[in-house]
Amino acid sequence: MAYTNSALVVYTKLSPNHSGQRTHAIDRITPHCVVGQCSVEAVADMFAPVSRQASCNYVIGADGRIGMICEEKNRSWCSSSSVNDQRAVTIECASDKAAPYAFNAVVYGRLVELCADICRRNGKTRLIWIPDRDKALAYEPKEDEMLLTVHRWFANKDCPGAWLMERMDDLAARVTAELMPKAPTAQTIYNVVVGAFTDKSNAQKRLEEARKIYPDAFIKATIKAK
Repeated sequence: MAYTNSALVVYTKLSPNHSGQRTHAIDRITPHCVVGQCSVEAVADMFAPVSRQASCNYVIGADGRIGMICEEKNRSWCSSSSVNDQRAVTIECASDKAAPYAFNAVVYGRLVELCADICRRNGKTRLIWIPDRDKALAYEPKEDEMLLTVHRWFANKDCPGAWLMERMDDLAARVTAELMPKAPTAQTIYNVVVGAFTDKSNAQKRLEEARKIYPDAFIKATIKAK
C-alpha cells in the first residue's frame, strides 16, 4: 500500500520512537488528549528522546496548527496496543490539564478537518464510532470505512477524556459529512430582452446592433399558439 501524509501539516519533527512500516492498512483513527494546552513544538520535543518510548502520528497544538511526529506509513507508539497502532493514525490534541480534558473550539475543528483528510487520502467515505469497546474492536471496517478507537480501551487511562468521549458521535458525523460529495451550486441566468419580432430579418438586424455592445447576444425563438 502507498501511504501519504497530510498536507495540513505545518511543522515536522520526526520521532525515533516507532516500529517502522505498518503491517496493516490504515482503517482506524485514535484521537488522544495531550493533557496540556501545548504547542506542536512542545509535543514534538516531548516525543523526541528515545528514552520517552512514545510517539504519535500527528499533533494538533492549542492554536490549531498541525504537526507530524511519525509519518502515516509508520506505526507510532501511542495507544498502549501494538494491534491498534498498526492500523490507526494516532492524533495527540492539545487539551486542558484537568478532567474532562476539554479541547478548545479551534483544536476540535482542526481534528474534524484532519480526520476527514486522513479518511479521504486513505479511500474512506465514512468515519464510524461504536461506543461499546468489545463490539468496536470486533468490528472489521468495510473497505470504505474508518473506525474511531480510544486509548482508554487499551490501558488504565482516561484518555481522550470525558469531553471528547461525549463528542465522538458528533466527530464521526461531522467527518462523514465532510466526506460526502458536494451538490453542485445552482446558477441563475438572467436574459436581457431587447425586442420581440415576428419577422426574423428584423430580429437579425436588432441582434447585429445589440452585439456591438453585447457580443454574446443571441436570438431565442418562442412559438406562440394562435
